[in-house]
Amino acid sequence: MVKSDAATVDEYLASLPEDRREAINAVRRVVLENLPEGYEECISFGMISYVVPLSRYPDTYNGQPLALASLASQKRHMALYLNNVYSDPETREWFATAYAASGKRLDMGKSCVRFRRLDHLPLDVVAQAIARTSVDDFLSFYEAARSQTKRG
Repeated sequence: MVKSDAATVDEYLASLPEDRREAINAVRRVVLENLPEGYEECISFGMISYVVPLSRYPDTYNGQPLALASLASQKRHMALYLNNVYSDPETREWFATAYAASGKRLDMGKSCVRFRRLDHLPLDVVAQAIARTSVDDFLSFYEAARSQTKRG
């Protein structure tokens, strides 16, 4: 994974080649336009991330804000990490169905949707995926998963 040393979103975008900057910025606009209230945009783990601020939920497993989504330029592709798709089976099923209905080919890991060009990504599906998970719902998914990993 390519990790940026940028401290701000503007620095991150400025560090990208023009074609990648345009694509990442287009996806960023879609995310910001559809991001539920309560999330914040920041740089986290070298990516543009949309997180639950620590002021809202400080008790995370690693002391870092919980990311709903992250956006990154990798060596061979760009990636949109959708942690709500990863953490919720119902959202995962919806996402796969909606992506297939878009006619575009889904190239996805656990949470990472890989794309080489902007037109490979169905932005309307991305918008819906971002909009469908409130902070409260995301925290419920996190707490349920965390309770399964804690030892009694």
